[in-house]
Amino acid sequence: MSKTPRNEAPASQETLKKRLLRKVPRGSLARHLIFRLLPPVLVLVAVDLAVTWLVTTKIHLEAWLLRDIFWLMLLSQILLVFLVAWVLVSGVRSSLRSINRLADDIKERSVDDLQPLDATGLSSEIVPVVARINELLGRLDHSVQAQKRFIGHAAHQLRTPLSGLKLECELMLSNELPDDVRLRAERIKAVTDRMIRLGQQLLVLARADASARPQDSFQRLDLADWVRVNGAEWVPQARRQQVRLQLAAPDEPIWVDADPLLLAELLGNLIDNALRYGGHLRNIRLQVNATPPALVVEDDGRGIDPADQERVFDAFYRSPDSDGAGSGLGLAIVREIAQSHGAWWSLASTPQIEGTRVSIVFPGPRMGANLNRQ
Repeated sequence: MSKTPRNEAPASQETLKKRLLRKVPRGSLARHLIFRLLPPVLVLVAVDLAVTWLVTTKIHLEAWLLRDIFWLMLLSQILLVFLVAWVLVSGVRSSLRSINRLADDIKERSVDDLQPLDATGLSSEIVPVVARINELLGRLDHSVQAQKRFIGHAAHQLRTPLSGLKLECELMLSNELPDDVRLRAERIKAVTDRMIRLGQQLLVLARADASARPQDSFQRLDLADWVRVNGAEWVPQARRQQVRLQLAAPDEPIWVDADPLLLAELLGNLIDNALRYGGHLRNIRLQVNATPPALVVEDDGRGIDPADQERVFDAFYRSPDSDGAGSGLGLAIVREIAQSHGAWWSLASTPQIEGTRVSIVFPGPRMGANLNRQ
C-alpha cells in the first residue's frame, strides 16, 4: 500500500487558497461584500433558528392556536426579510462609496482638465476601467496639446507675411490712387489688420494655457499703479470714439503676482470689447479694489443679452445681434488669462445693471458672489 505524503494536505489547502484568491481577489468588490454581509447574515440566520427552536420546543401547543403560530411565524419572517434587505442595501452602499467618489471627481472637473483619474481606494473590478479611461484621457490630452502647438506655430508663422502685406497696403495708400483702387487697398488693409489681430490673440491663448506654465514668468506688481499706466494707453482711442475712460484706484499699493504681458492682454481685451460692442456708450470705468485684490471694468453701453451671458466666454462665440467686427476670442482670452493666474471672474449685465461689468478677483481673501473658476 502506498502512503499518502504528509505535505499533500497543506498543498491542497494552498491550491484551494489560490483558487479562492483568484475568484475573490484582495480589494475586489465581491470580497468586500462577502466580509461586509457575511457576519450580519449569519447573525440573522442564528436569530431565525433561535425563534424556530423557541416556537417548536418551548411553546405548548395546547395554549396556542394554529392561527397564532401562523401569525407569529409570518411576522418573524417579514421582520427577517426587512433586516436582510437593510443589510444588503447598507453593504452595497458602502461598496459603492468609492465609485461615487470617482463620479463626484469627474463631475467637478472642468472641460480642460484631462489629468488622470485617481484610482486609490477603488475595487479591483473598477481599476481596469479607470486605467483605460486614463489612457484615453492621455491620448486626448496629447491631441489637444498638439492642436494648440499647431495653432501657436501657425499664428507665429503667418504674422511675418501679414505684416509685410499690411506695409505694402500702407505704401500704396500713401500715393495717389484711383478711387476704386484705393477702396480695394483699404479693404485689404482692414482684413490684414484683422488677421494680424487674430494671430496675436491665438498666440496669447497658447501662452496663457496651463501646460505652458505662465506662472514661471509671474512678477510681484502693484495692480493699482499698473492699471493707471496701462489704462492710459487706451485714452486716445477712447477719445476718438467720444468715450470717457475713468479710473478709480486706491493710493496704497495692491500687490498681486502676475505676468505683465498677459495682464495687459486681459485689460486690453476688456476695454476693446467695451469699445467694439458697447453701442452708444459714454463711459468706461476701471476700478481696482483692495480687499480682495480685484480689477473691475464697467461700461454704460447696451449690455449683453441674458441668453448670451453664459456663452460670451467661449472661444469664437459671437452674439447674433453683434454688429462689431471681431473674432470672438476677446473674452475667451480673458477667461484663460484669469485661469492661468488662479483668479476668479464674474460677469454682470442687463437686466441686473445698465451696461456690462466684468470683475477679475485675484488670489487672496475673496468676497462676492457669482464668481467662477474652472
